[in-house]
Amino acid sequence: MANKPSAAWKAAFLESPGPRSMREAFVLMLKGFCMGIADTIPGVSGGTIALITGIYEDLLAAIKSVDAKMIGRLFRLDFRAALAGFHARFILALFFGIATAILTLARVMSYLIQQHPVPTWSLFFGLIAASVWVVGRQVEKWTPGTGISMAAGAAAGLLIVNLVPVATPEALWFIFFSGMIAICAMILPGISGAFLLLILGKYEFIIATLKNPFLPANMVVIGVFGLGCVVGLAGFARFLKLLLTWYHALTLAFLTGLMAGSMWKIWPWKEVLETAIIGGKPRVISEKNILPQAVDGDVLFAVALMAAGFLAVLALERLSRKRHTD
Repeated sequence: MANKPSAAWKAAFLESPGPRSMREAFVLMLKGFCMGIADTIPGVSGGTIALITGIYEDLLAAIKSVDAKMIGRLFRLDFRAALAGFHARFILALFFGIATAILTLARVMSYLIQQHPVPTWSLFFGLIAASVWVVGRQVEKWTPGTGISMAAGAAAGLLIVNLVPVATPEALWFIFFSGMIAICAMILPGISGAFLLLILGKYEFIIATLKNPFLPANMVVIGVFGLGCVVGLAGFARFLKLLLTWYHALTLAFLTGLMAGSMWKIWPWKEVLETAIIGGKPRVISEKNILPQAVDGDVLFAVALMAAGFLAVLALERLSRKRHTD
């Protein structure tokens, strides 16, 4: 009799959507790990990785599983039914991979971007270029409508990545708003949540609170920011899921364009035109993409990294497609 409650909880957990074997769980954790790497890089989105590895719509469905029905079950203290309807196994495996990457590689990524920017951005440029190709191939049929949708996405991506970071208020309502916007970008392919926080003038502010999370004032900020993330994630995931259900080809075309437009930001060779002190820190106000001045060993190495990134995405997409058909 003593084992019945635990057996019921186990049955509720296994009833939730997600990987059905340790092998499937490991593959999902690996995809989450790749998403986590992307999320540590301003200008690169974890949503892009989710899209090319074939788990994007599963991710949106998992977020959407936190709905009124689940909340009602929690209020009625029917926790096992709430667990059964929640995509717990999918979210646990995926977010374990994401958290592992963020905790272990964030400092490494920061170091590479600051100390070796051209090779690092070259690799990312190849990754995103292949992502545009892979996602574009998922559009069922290219028509004038999907072409216009892609052009609109490219224009939106180009506009967003060329916005200038600004000084903004530190009021709690703006912290809440920043959380909503940043988390939406994190699941939107082509746009980085960290980059949007930078534009909103709250990247360093949030990072500073996370360095001392147990100070009472910081706990309030983190709580408000987290609440904004929850609200933004729940609402935006539903919106994207509806778009993919009703306008699948148009939505994928727009996301393809969004990624293509964002590539302007990660072109490796740049010339800074103007800087300014914003929020106490030097910020690039304007810059332009340039071609390398000479073809030397460093340039050839950067091009090789672009090719490596491109081929890595194609290999990852092929492996993901093969596992999906098996």
